[in-house]
Amino acid sequence: MDMNPPPVEELRRVDAELTRLDARRAELLARRAWLLGVLYAPAGRAAAPPFPGVAAPAETSPRGAQNVLLTLGGILLAVAALAFTLVSWGSMGIAGRSAVLLAVTSAALAAPAVLLRRGLGSTAEAVGALGLVLTVLDAYALHRVALPGTDGLGYTAAAAAVLAGVWGGYGGLLRGLRLPLPAAVVAAQLPLPLGALAAGGGPAVVAWAAVLTAAADVLVLGRPSRSEVRVTAGVSAGVLAAWALLTGAGLSLTDPWTGAPLLLGCAALCLYSAGAARPAASTLATLAGLALVATVAGPARAALPAEWAVPVYVVCGLALAALWRPVRAGWIPEAVRGGFGLAGGVVAGLGVLWALPPVLAGLLGPADRSAGLWSGTHAAPVLADYPATAALVLLLGAVAAATAGGPWGRWGAVVLGWSLLMALPVALELPYAAGIAVRLVATAAALGLAVRPGGPAHDRPEPVPGPAPVPERPEGAWGASWTAVTAGPVVPVAPGALLAWTGSAAGTASAVSALLLALDVRAATFGVLGVLLALFTAVAVLGGGAVRETAAGAAVLAAAGLVGAGAAAAGLSGAAAGLALLIVPAATAALAVRVRSVAAEVTGVAVGALALALTVPRPAALALALALGGVIAAATALRAERRRAASWTAGALFLAAAWVRLAVWGVTVPEAYTLPVTVPALVVGLLRRRRDPAASSWVAYGPGLAATLVPSLAAVWSDPHWTRPLLLGTGALAVTLVGARFRLQAPLVLGGAALVLVAAHELAPYVVQLVGALPRWLPPAAAGLLLLAVGATYERRLREARALRGRLARMR
Repeated sequence: MDMNPPPVEELRRVDAELTRLDARRAELLARRAWLLGVLYAPAGRAAAPPFPGVAAPAETSPRGAQNVLLTLGGILLAVAALAFTLVSWGSMGIAGRSAVLLAVTSAALAAPAVLLRRGLGSTAEAVGALGLVLTVLDAYALHRVALPGTDGLGYTAAAAAVLAGVWGGYGGLLRGLRLPLPAAVVAAQLPLPLGALAAGGGPAVVAWAAVLTAAADVLVLGRPSRSEVRVTAGVSAGVLAAWALLTGAGLSLTDPWTGAPLLLGCAALCLYSAGAARPAASTLATLAGLALVATVAGPARAALPAEWAVPVYVVCGLALAALWRPVRAGWIPEAVRGGFGLAGGVVAGLGVLWALPPVLAGLLGPADRSAGLWSGTHAAPVLADYPATAALVLLLGAVAAATAGGPWGRWGAVVLGWSLLMALPVALELPYAAGIAVRLVATAAALGLAVRPGGPAHDRPEPVPGPAPVPERPEGAWGASWTAVTAGPVVPVAPGALLAWTGSAAGTASAVSALLLALDVRAATFGVLGVLLALFTAVAVLGGGAVRETAAGAAVLAAAGLVGAGAAAAGLSGAAAGLALLIVPAATAALAVRVRSVAAEVTGVAVGALALALTVPRPAALALALALGGVIAAATALRAERRRAASWTAGALFLAAAWVRLAVWGVTVPEAYTLPVTVPALVVGLLRRRRDPAASSWVAYGPGLAATLVPSLAAVWSDPHWTRPLLLGTGALAVTLVGARFRLQAPLVLGGAALVLVAAHELAPYVVQLVGALPRWLPPAAAGLLLLAVGATYERRLREARALRGRLARMR
């Protein structure tokens, strides 16, 4: 027996055993439901046993029904007591009211002790809950009768404190009841905050009262107690601490020196609670970290100009995240380390988001063009007044990411460094030439990542058998929270490929921005296009994979831009510029013989299509452009892998060039357009038939013959002269005879049909004259005789039709 089966086999066995246990459990539940039905059924009636393997439907158990009834009874009694206190109070004297409430409350609080001794726990819980409600009503009645002039908030705080003590003692005496102790914890949340409000304390004082109350709740969490008490204390502490944190955050913006101590107290409470609430330790440490950042940054921000507010918060956040270094010596627990790292990362991330508008302005601002190309007028940046400290925030983020190390740290440093370069022209309001230079530097730096040694071609992750490994935690400021971030399923990512793709995308974006800005000045346009052509060509030569293809396509576009800019500078017309642009696809096709790049070829084809579109207003230039395009396509067809598509493209371009030239010359005869298609098509079909004798004549000759016969037939029926019918009929007769001689179906059918239609066209006038001269009754009579003849010889005519169809089918 195999004692150590493979993991897959062991998993299959475990699943099978769990399925068996589930089936057994369902069977036992069905039997239990049937037994309960037998026990509680009326005398003389036994519950029917369940079907084998099917659990009997039971909507509720007797204990569930009992609990529902008790809950409803307690609620109804509480409502009755409330109505008695609020509505019927005035019909009794002071002594009577007090006696009634005291008697009812005493009975409700004493009854659970008796019920618990008799084993009626649910009934005791319901009556005990009623007693707690009655104590609240007693406190309300006492205020209305004995202390009507006292302050409502102060009395509520005192009453809550008394009730918390009473309920706590009551729950300690009757430990069988589950509700009094959690109710005491809830009541204990009110005295300090309400007392602070009653004393006229401001938001800070009330928040401090909430912090102290939450601290007491945390102490309850640290003591051994029942689960419902711990849950209630934990939820209460969370609510009060969150309120205090929000209050402190608001005060740090309006009154920093008042909010800082409060935030420090909240941070201390969260850090202490992290030890008592281990499942939420990381979250509490994160909140403590955020509070510490606001504690330090609030007063510092108030002492500096407004534009330095965000950098101050970012510096404080990064300083907090840098506490990972002392952790190595064991000074700070792991959970606190993770929370501090996450808090610092969140603050820095928010600062980076604040600094993004100048990045977008630097990237997209040149597209906001109010004047024409080469006008010398530069559009003002969208956010020219954005504080220069945004660049400082991006610099801090880039340095922090680089310090963090690891693949994601390097990636963040690259993205933030590129963002810094794109924001500099806007944040520092650099001159025009400097703005272009910075964008070109950003392009070169980003593209340099795409061609670094060990790029995407060498960084593909190998397949990992079994569960995906957890990525290595990066060292650095945010490394503390890496374990929590990567706890789920992870797909391995090649760091080199990620950096290369990021560099390619960033470089392309900054290149477009630089080109848009350079369009303001002619010399700048040529200079930027030349630099971009050199950069993208270098990446296409040195790079690999998708990065290489992207760069190759961008290099072709840069070359096309240079040609177009040269044509515009020379004052050429649109058609002449289109002819000049054909240099680009020609060069692309020539280079493709040595350097294979699908993106470069596709981009060259797109540039060629643009060139053709520019020549459309001048048909003569269009004909020349189509012919030149046909030459380029024919040259491309010399390559075996492009032969099929390029040869068809070349033929279509040559044909279109001929048609456009004929239209320029004013030729309207359709055969002049169709014969240049028919003759090459028939030659190709003949060559194919020689290579493949089994090929159908419809495939080999059908398209070529139809290209001339169909348009000529349409022209015959509208041509009053005899020359075209004679020539078309002669040609159709020749095609028919060739089809009959070589037993070819397509020439025989197409030629014969054309010959019949030409003959019908020629005989139509005489037939019309003959029909007009005959009596009106003769055509119907002739039709009737024809039908009789066909009917009489139906079988023979059917055999003849079948024989004709067979002869045609045997032809190719």
